[in-house]
Amino acid sequence: MRYVAIGDSFTEGVGDERPDGTPRGWADLVAEGMAAALGETVRYANLAVRGRLLEPIATTQLDKALALSPAPTMLTFNGGGNDMMRPGIDVERLVGLTERVILRCLAADVRLVLLSGADPSQRLPFGRMIHRRGEVLTARIAELAARHDILLVDAFNDVESRRAEYWSPDRLHLNAAGHRRVASLVLKALGHTAEAHAVAPGPVARRSLRVETRYYREHVLPWVNRRIRGISSGDDATGKHPDWVPVEARPLV
Repeated sequence: MRYVAIGDSFTEGVGDERPDGTPRGWADLVAEGMAAALGETVRYANLAVRGRLLEPIATTQLDKALALSPAPTMLTFNGGGNDMMRPGIDVERLVGLTERVILRCLAADVRLVLLSGADPSQRLPFGRMIHRRGEVLTARIAELAARHDILLVDAFNDVESRRAEYWSPDRLHLNAAGHRRVASLVLKALGHTAEAHAVAPGPVARRSLRVETRYYREHVLPWVNRRIRGISSGDDATGKHPDWVPVEARPLV
């Protein structure tokens, strides 16, 4: 098994950081889960970079993924989350880019697994708009997956993962529990024995003026400032595993 993941911060693992500050995330957990289930070492690469729009994922990252030597046997693809937060989204263009990924993977005989990102919209500014766009894009990707007989893991419509307990303080990225939830959905869809990870409901957080002011100051305004300046948090970043790394078979904790 040689598994490569491409995408943005969702696939990079932002929000699920190890003690040294490096992101882990659902894709790492999927590689570990497959190694444990298969009882053998899995070769794993992760080219995802935070902040990436769908086009560079579907072109530059995919080029690098398919150029790996030896070639991958499985590839997970997710993108579009950053596009949905920009004005003037062109859903049909995103669908076309996704179909290009599908066709290239079919031609290369690489098993493709599509993912729709989890839905963060309930607690975000302009959340209703983001949710509507996500619904439309996910539905169109589901049509593509059905037409080409490609596996789709639909995290966007996973109601459980919309709960606040699965999200980081920035309300945009999943936390460790959220990434575990997505990993369990992927492993189950791949046919491995995996219970869908769930956490017990916590106390309802009060969204007071003080809490919201702090949230906007620490998370929203820095994001707006980056957009105004035309920069991204991932501008100088590269994939965390640009070449194959071994993931040994060991019992999951």
